[in-house]
Amino acid sequence: LEEKWGPGSAYDHHNHKISDTDVMSHAMYPAVFDEYMEHLSEYGQLSYVDTRTFLTGMKVGQELTVTLEPGKQLVVKLIGVGEPDEDGIVNIQFELNGQPRMAHIKDKSVGAEVVTRAKAVKGVVGSVGAPMPGVVLETKVDKGDKVKAGDPLVSLSAMKMETLVSCPCDGTVTRLEVTAGDQIDAGDLIVEIE
Repeated sequence: LEEKWGPGSAYDHHNHKISDTDVMSHAMYPAVFDEYMEHLSEYGQLSYVDTRTFLTGMKVGQELTVTLEPGKQLVVKLIGVGEPDEDGIVNIQFELNGQPRMAHIKDKSVGAEVVTRAKAVKGVVGSVGAPMPGVVLETKVDKGDKVKAGDPLVSLSAMKMETLVSCPCDGTVTRLEVTAGDQIDAGDLIVEIE
């Protein structure tokens, strides 16, 4: 855990020290713990926000004081919430210490027809993600196939160029997430190898 999530690791943007609770959480629920750590790495610590606001969100006109550390406070006031566009993006207007700001947030309840794919797990060699956005032309392997490092896994078309995604390690294909014709984004899980 120290190598993957601890101080100095690729995912440690907030200097998170691994505790005994982290070790037990990972032992009992490894996938949930990894998801939590990815969330922590991306968004930082959210314990600064009170529970009611975290669970229900702010109301327009509400002002919230967030204490980051003794003597360091932020005053956040929600000014307005726009309507979602066709992609489900909502514009949020707020003030941060009296300065007007705007954020663009994905409303997950809108645009349910948009398919989101699983992402490759960073730092796990056998979790192979798409190197760039594109269309899958052909899958070169099936679930259960034995593969060696360097073997072709999937052929992609990106910007009218064909790209071959190669196997990073020896192992067995345990999961194949794409088929020919699928539109994928960079980082989307293509193949899992154990």
